[in-house]
Amino acid sequence: MPDTILSVPADLRRDLAIAAVDSTIVDVPTVRRHKLSQTSVTAQSYVLVRVRLANGAVGIGEAATLGGPRWSEESVEAMKANIDAYLAPAIQGQRADLFEAIGLRLDAAAKRNNAAKAAIETALFDAVGKTLDLPATALLGGAVRDRIPVLWTLASGDPAQEAEEAERKLAARLHRVFKVKIGAQAPEADMARMRHLARALEGRAELIVDANQAWDETVAARCLPQLAEMGVRLVEQPVPAWNLAGMARLRARPGTPPLLADECVFDAHDMLMVGAAAAADAVSLKLVKHGGLLGLRKVAAVAEAAGIGLYGGCLLESSVGAAAHLQVFATLRELAWGCEHFGPQILTGEYVTEPLRFEEFEVHLPAGPGLGVVVDEDKLRHYARA
Repeated sequence: MPDTILSVPADLRRDLAIAAVDSTIVDVPTVRRHKLSQTSVTAQSYVLVRVRLANGAVGIGEAATLGGPRWSEESVEAMKANIDAYLAPAIQGQRADLFEAIGLRLDAAAKRNNAAKAAIETALFDAVGKTLDLPATALLGGAVRDRIPVLWTLASGDPAQEAEEAERKLAARLHRVFKVKIGAQAPEADMARMRHLARALEGRAELIVDANQAWDETVAARCLPQLAEMGVRLVEQPVPAWNLAGMARLRARPGTPPLLADECVFDAHDMLMVGAAAAADAVSLKLVKHGGLLGLRKVAAVAEAAGIGLYGGCLLESSVGAAAHLQVFATLRELAWGCEHFGPQILTGEYVTEPLRFEEFEVHLPAGPGLGVVVDEDKLRHYARA
């Protein structure tokens, strides 16, 4: 990209110039197996990005994946390789607070790579926030909330274990909405599992279902009315991402519960297509899909214009990645479906000095400049991949 695209005074360039970008792969075990339709994980992997500015400020950002390049095309290994070889050199020496200009450079350096770009942009917001002694929300228009209702995901595949797990979360007043991962078993087995959970939690909790694209349209047409009869509030991505027409047909059928778009929406153009097709009632917002905080807000704006609700999605981020999501979620005028940033609770440990706070069925926006979380270097060394 030509340097003449933006001309700024030399003193400002020096103060906020990006001096270094480094990336580290981190692996943290989970407290139980987390089973999706296409994979299962017993450890969560991240790429931690650190951006150091000329003024000495260091910003952090995180990109998550699930079991390698199965949920999307990115793996932590690919993210690190592309950050180190292509993305970091493209922004070296640039002003960190020129977020859109940085985005143009990143897009010119590599196609897609949304998660890797999101980690870099997050680190920039953190570094600039620390420089100005402002939270990242202030750089995004300001917060309208300081806590967000948060759900918990049930994903072991064992309905008895899942019911017990939900009971513990309810008793601790941590979560009262539960998302159940289905699709790894036969549809009949999943329906039986859901009936077990609906009976066990009836009147005390609400259920959401995520099929992770596991069904075809015929299976979905058979199962969705059953889920509605069980009182399921929302069903996420029941059919493959490419089948927007199928999603729209399913949504128009009598007895279909509200549908949540996830893998079919990576950018604002995708969101426009979903809205035009009337294929969803809500959209799951994730930094790893949308390429960063600014991209997430763009997707949210298109969804709002189309009358589609906003849901704060996650990919089992640690407190670093979850804090980044909360910073942007806190600035959205409407977030009717809450969020699912329970990720820090499913990890056996963390690499921050103070994890996020969960209480009274909500997750709290961390206080402090930037993201509001600080890396614990000793813990990071423990979890960093050799």
